Amino acid sequence: MARIEGVTIQNYRALKNVTLGKTFEHQDGTPLPSMMAVIGPNGCGKSTLLDAFGFLRDCLADGVEEACERDMRGGFERLRTKGVTEPIKFELYYREKDDERPISYTLWIEADKNGRPIVAEERFRQRRLGAVRGGPYSFVDLKKGKGFAWAGESTDAEEGGEKIAVNLDDPRKLAITSLGNLTEHPRIVRFREFLEGWYLSYFVPDLARGMPMSGAQRKMNTRGDNLANYVQFLQKDHGKRFAAVLKEVGKKIPGIEKISFKKAEDGRLLLQFNDRGYADPFYAPSMSDGTLKYFAYMLLLEDPQPAPLIGIEEPENGLHHQILGPLATEMRARANAAGGPQILVTTHANYFVDALKPEEVFVLSKGKDGTSSVKCAADDNAVVGMVEDGIPLGSLWYSNHLGGGNP
Repeated sequence: MARIEGVTIQNYRALKNVTLGKTFEHQDGTPLPSMMAVIGPNGCGKSTLLDAFGFLRDCLADGVEEACERDMRGGFERLRTKGVTEPIKFELYYREKDDERPISYTLWIEADKNGRPIVAEERFRQRRLGAVRGGPYSFVDLKKGKGFAWAGESTDAEEGGEKIAVNLDDPRKLAITSLGNLTEHPRIVRFREFLEGWYLSYFVPDLARGMPMSGAQRKMNTRGDNLANYVQFLQKDHGKRFAAVLKEVGKKIPGIEKISFKKAEDGRLLLQFNDRGYADPFYAPSMSDGTLKYFAYMLLLEDPQPAPLIGIEEPENGLHHQILGPLATEMRARANAAGGPQILVTTHANYFVDALKPEEVFVLSKGKDGTSSVKCAADDNAVVGMVEDGIPLGSLWYSNHLGGGNP
C-alpha cells in the first residue's frame, strides 16, 4: 500500500512553513512512520494540519474554489496565512510500494484577478526508470492549467514515453481530476486513487445513534451515521473479523457481551448491545458516547480493505483514560501490518502518547508571530535517552520535556 514519506505545507492558516518527514525539497528528513501522533497545546495548529489533508482530498473531488469554501474554511483569503501574498503550497512525497521510486506531487494555489482561487502550479516528479540516484524529472508540469504530461511510466522518449501537451479548460480544477481517469497516465491514475481513498474521521456519537435504512455498506462514513449498516456488512461478509472486534470491545468495556443489529418493521436498522446481567438488549441511542466511539474505531481498524491514510482528531474524547494506551497500541499494530493503513492522530492525551515511540510523535508549537513549527520527538536526544531509560513519552510530555507549550 502507498505510504506518505513526507509533506510540506506552506501558507495554510497557521502553517506558514512546516515539513513532516522527508520530501524532495527536504531530503535530509526521515520518512514518516506508519503510525503518527501530533501533539501540542490548544491553538497550535493540530486541527489545521489534519484539515490540510482533507483540503487536498477536497481539491481533487470538487476543485480548489469549492474546497476553500467547504467545512467552514471561509474561502481562500481566510485560508492563506495572514499577511502573506504568496500561494498556498503543498508538497506530498510518497511511494506506491517500498521498492518503487518515490513521487513528489506539488500543488500551488493562488487567487486570480477577481480574487477566486485557481491552480497556479501542479507538478509530479520522479527519478527516471533504472536511476538509483540523482534528481527527479517532471512527468507532469502545469502552470495555470497549461503544460505537459508524460504518458506511461517514463519521462524519456527513448524508454517509450510520450510527451503530451495539456491545456485545461478550468484553472480551478486539478489536472489529476481529468488525467487521473486516463489509462495512458497510470501513475496519475494510481495517485488519484490513493488521494481519493484517504479517510478522515470526524465521528459524531449522536449521528451513530440514528437508525438508517437497512442495507449493508462496506465503508463507514466519516461521521459514523451509517455505523449500523457497516456492522451489517462486517457481520455478514467478515464474521470472524467482526467476532474479533466484539471480543476486544468486551475486554475494554466491561459488560458488553454481544453487539448486533435488528431490522425494524419500517426497514430501519437498530444497533443493539447485549449487556451482561440484562435479558433485553440496549439500543444505540442508550449507549454512551465512549462505547460507540471505541466500537467505531475498532471496526474502522478491522476494515478488510483499509484506507491508505486514516486521520483521527482527538480520539480520546469520551474515552476512559485506561483505554487510550491499548487503543494506541492497536492502531500501531494495524498500521504496521502488511497492507495496513498509515494512521495520523492529533491528541491531547498523554496516556495515548505513553504507548508510542519518539519517532511516532510530532510536537507542534506556535511562535509569537502566530505561525506553527513542528519537530519530531526522536530529534531530541535527551528525550530519546529518557524513553530508553523507561520513562513513558506521555509522562515526559506532561512534565514539559517535549516542549510545544504556549509562547
